[in-house]
Amino acid sequence: MSTTILKHSLKTILRIPLALAFVISLQGYAQENSTPDELFAKARKTAFEENNFPEAILLTKEALAKSPGNTELSLFLGRLYAWNGNYTEAREVLNPLLAKNPGDEDIIFANASVEYWSQDSQKALDMVHEGLILHPGSEDLLLLQAKILRDMKRYPEANEVVNKILEINPNLTEARALSQTLAPVAYKNAVGLRYDYVYFDKRFDDPWHLASADYTKVTSLGSATARVNYANRFATDAAQFEIDLYPRFSNIFYAYVNAGISDDKGIFPQYRAGFSLYANLPKAYEAEAGFRLLKFADEDTWIYTLSLGKYYKNFWFNFRIFLTPDNNNVTQAYSLGSRYYFGGSDDYAGLRLGTGISPDNNANNVLYGNTAYRLKSNNVTAEYRTTLNQSNVLYAQIAYENQEYEKGTYNNQISVGIGYIHRF
Repeated sequence: MSTTILKHSLKTILRIPLALAFVISLQGYAQENSTPDELFAKARKTAFEENNFPEAILLTKEALAKSPGNTELSLFLGRLYAWNGNYTEAREVLNPLLAKNPGDEDIIFANASVEYWSQDSQKALDMVHEGLILHPGSEDLLLLQAKILRDMKRYPEANEVVNKILEINPNLTEARALSQTLAPVAYKNAVGLRYDYVYFDKRFDDPWHLASADYTKVTSLGSATARVNYANRFATDAAQFEIDLYPRFSNIFYAYVNAGISDDKGIFPQYRAGFSLYANLPKAYEAEAGFRLLKFADEDTWIYTLSLGKYYKNFWFNFRIFLTPDNNNVTQAYSLGSRYYFGGSDDYAGLRLGTGISPDNNANNVLYGNTAYRLKSNNVTAEYRTTLNQSNVLYAQIAYENQEYEKGTYNNQISVGIGYIHRF
């Protein structure tokens, strides 16, 4: 019986290569008899759904062999080479194609993209410029132009191009996200003023007054801001001096660095420091992770923060959390914010809902000095910001807070703030 079983097994094993060969031959036959359109559809699926560019290149070349001179297939092949990092091969396909079709917007964009991705920014910019002469309203070419100018650190020009795109199409998410990174560095200098009035219904007899003045210098490495803050709280005046830095490491990563000092009256934290690392992620997402340090008398309070933002058409959404570890407990504060942009990066209306105290809010961060018990807060903030003649920014903000000021005892607090920024 064992001999019979062995013979049967050997026959089965021998049939496997024959079966595989038969299947492969059928697949080859089917592919040989596929039309160029069928091969093109398969190549697109292989590239976009399977992310297999080498196989998609083979399929597209096979389609071209059956339909030589097909512009759409040649353009797709050139793009496949570029997406796969084969820039020399991409040029060999796209340059002759452009010579035959010098006014085709898609071919111009593909050629310029190859030079941009291969880091020949000037050549890419020249190609885009020629394309925009023929197609001045092309969103693809304008967006590529803005990216090239950004990489060349020609920020004011890049910002102008992005603003032009947003005038054409305010819903273009990628342009909206790019505008947020360009606007702060589009001018070399800026000065700002702000005033906040804080009213309490029963907590204090006198309102609080807060004011600030700052100067910002923008360099190729990022921006630096020097600021002086003034506060009148508890019928007492105090000042705080701060420095903010926003170093840029790449088109993806940048950081926020903060340091501040004040006279020790309990009106401001005696010292403050902060750091956040930001990442511009695909699909117009932005992530942040960092910390804040507030020092009151002999107590150091560490607060850790995480946030995730998303641009979608005219909107920006952001969720933030602050975590404050103390006394074997972690106090949590959350906020959810949204903005609706009706123009450039400084033209929007916003709304933010929150619970807990933010260390970045000068009106209330002094409450972190109460380390015996973390005070609770529920708040809502509305803001409006607009530009005048491009270089001037006006903004206003109103906030309502139901703020705990002693354990179990709450107060209603209303803050109104106005501000002005001049960039030059």
